Formats: sequence, C-alpha cells, structure tokens
Amino acid sequence: MPWLAGSGADALVRGNRVATRVALLAGVIFFFAGLVKFVFHHWELHAFRSFGLPWPSALEITAGILETVGGVLLALRRCVVPVAVLLGITMVIAIGSSGIGHGDVIPSLTLAPALLVAMLYLLYAVWSTRPRPRRRAGN
Repeated sequence: MPWLAGSGADALVRGNRVATRVALLAGVIFFFAGLVKFVFHHWELHAFRSFGLPWPSALEITAGILETVGGVLLALRRCVVPVAVLLGITMVIAIGSSGIGHGDVIPSLTLAPALLVAMLYLLYAVWSTRPRPRRRAGN
C-alpha cells in the first residue's frame, strides 16, 4: 500500500473531479486558517490557552504549520492521504476542545466539522478507487 502516501493516491484525487474540488477548496481554507495563527498570534494563543490544552503555545504553532503547509499540499493535490489524516485529527481536536469543550460555535462547530467531512471524503475517494489485486482463477 505504499501508493496511499505517494503519487498513486494523489493521481486518484486529481482524476476525480469532485475530490479535486474538495481538495482545492479545503486547501485554501486550511491555508488561510493556518496563516491566522501567525498573523493574529496573540489572539490565537489566548484562545488556545482558554481551551485548557497542554502546551498551548506549541500547539498553536503546530496547528498553524499543519494547516498552512497542509493547505498548500491539498491545493496541489500532493501527499493527500497523510495530509487528510493529520488535518482530520486536527479538526477532531478543534471540535472537541474549542467547540464542545469551550462552546465556540464559529468556527469550531461550523467550519471544523465541514473540514473534517471534507478530509474523510478525500480518504474515502482514494480508498474506494484504489487499485485492487486481481484474484487468481479458482479462488
């Protein structure tokens, strides 16, 4: 299954019109969401501290890097599977800590769930169109 992390999965996404659009749109959203964590660092750091997560400063920077770089990679449809997994986990944490735990509706209970669904869709699109080994006759 090495094709999952490489160009095989990326080619499957590029060959699927809906998956391409999902990757592009989600990539742009993630890119700007990541930039916000750097441009409005103090505001975001205050928010991360209020969520009660350990190491809020490190988590904010990590989330910013993941979202910015991941957004670019999604828009380019490169490393789609690992990026979708990492950003999906990031959205689960955002929904749980900020949305459910802290009560932030926007973006944690609106945009974050939509982005989580987008990441799950990309993973499904790759999984459902992956190459399958041929069965031998008589099996």
